[in-house]
Amino acid sequence: MHAQDIRAVLFDMDGTLVDSDAAVERAWTTWSTEYGVEASAVLAVAHGSPAESVVERVLPGLDPTIRAIAAGRQHELQYDDLSDVVAAPGAHELLDLLEQRGLPWAVVTSADQRLAKARLTAAGIVPPVLVTIEDITKGKPDPEGYLRGAELLGVDVRQCLVVEDAEVGLQAGKAAGAWTAALKGLTGDLDLTDLRQLAALLTVP
Repeated sequence: MHAQDIRAVLFDMDGTLVDSDAAVERAWTTWSTEYGVEASAVLAVAHGSPAESVVERVLPGLDPTIRAIAAGRQHELQYDDLSDVVAAPGAHELLDLLEQRGLPWAVVTSADQRLAKARLTAAGIVPPVLVTIEDITKGKPDPEGYLRGAELLGVDVRQCLVVEDAEVGLQAGKAAGAWTAALKGLTGDLDLTDLRQLAALLTVP
C-alpha cells in the first residue's frame, strides 16, 4: 500500500477520531451493574461493537425486544456524558490535511445518530459523511458500514483506508476490501501510534 494510492479515508469514531474511551467505559460499567453482569466481561467485548451485539454476547438468549431495550439503555447512559469527550490527538491536523489534499473522508461508527452527533460535536468534528448503526442492517465486524461509507463517498472501497482502534472494526474494514490502519497496538496494513503518524505518511509526496 502506498499513500498516493489512497482515494478516501473511512474513520471509526470512538477511540479513533474521538477520545471517548472513559465515557464508553463509564456507561458500560453502570449498565453492567443495572443488568447484573460482570463489568470486566462486558468491557472486554464492548469497544467498537454495536451495543445490541454486546448485549447479545453477555446476555445470550434475550427476547429481541428486551435486547433492543437493553441496548437503548446503554445509549441513554452515554448521550449526555460528554464532559471529557475531545478530539483524538492529531485528529484535527489529519482532517485539515485531507481537506487540503482533496481526499474525501467519512465516519463509520457503531453508535447511533444521536450519540455520534453529540460526540463529534463535542470534539469539534463535522464529517461530510456519517454512517451510524441506524444506517445499516449489520454492524461491525460485518463490512456493511464501510461498504456504505465508500459508496456514499463515490470511491471504490479497495482504494479506501479504514482507520480503526478495535479488532471488530479492523475485521470489518478487511472484509470490505479496504486497506486498514490500526491504532492501540493492533495490526493492520499500517500500524499507527496516533493520527499524527498517519498525517505524516499522507504528507509524503
